[in-house]
Parts: sequence; C-alpha cells; structure tokens
Amino acid sequence: MPLQSLKTEAPDFTPAPVTDEEGGAMMRAVLNLFAKWGLTDEEGAILLDQSVRTYRRWKAGQPGRLSRDTKARLSNLLGIHKALRIIFTDPARTYAWVKAPNKAFAQKSALDIMLGGELTDLMRVRRYLDAERGAW
Repeated sequence: MPLQSLKTEAPDFTPAPVTDEEGGAMMRAVLNLFAKWGLTDEEGAILLDQSVRTYRRWKAGQPGRLSRDTKARLSNLLGIHKALRIIFTDPARTYAWVKAPNKAFAQKSALDIMLGGELTDLMRVRRYLDAERGAW
C-alpha cells in the first residue's frame, strides 16, 4: 500500500459531554453512595465542591444545574465505586474501605485524601484503585 493512501489523522475519541439529564442521574447515584459511605452533608458538599445548602437542596430532590467540574467529580466518584466493587466481593468491605487507614495514603483514609476538596484529590484515589485492580 503506498504511503500516500494511509490516513494520517487519528479518529476522534473525545467523549461527548455529559448531559444535564445524565448528570442528574449521576448525582442521584452519588448521593446514594454517600449514604452508604456514611458521609455527613458537610463531607458530601466538600467532595462535590458545593455549598452545604446546595448539597442539601440536591439531596432533597431539588436539582439545579451542574458545572463541568461537578460532573467530573461525579464521574470520578462513580469510578471509585466501580473499582471498589471490582476489587471487593463483599459490599460491606466495599463501603468501609473509604474510611479505613491505608498505607498507600500514609495511613490516612481515602476519604481523608478526597476531603482535600480538589478534583485532583478524587482523581488520585481513583487512579490508585484503577492501578490496584489492574486497569492500567
């Protein structure tokens, strides 16, 4: 095959943006997850980078608009949950892991790391779990 006939452009694998409807579904799933993790409203608000008032409004079923940052946070939190479900077969261990001390985090829990409040804190925990489950 002559070199000139080879396609030089890579296909576009850019994911489509998360719609507001998808974001709302993600938020409902994450709120359920936070309940299983036993988080306070203050902790949930920090993880989602929202005011406690906004967080409580969502929790009460009064949704609002989600920013790109919030959608990215939701995606990472659901990725963390997915990885934990793959790693642990016992649901109790899946939910307890988030608050357990971990050598990988200098004996801090994953929740301690995530409560740093930055999107990169969530990403750090997700990358660790993805590596542990062999996703990389």
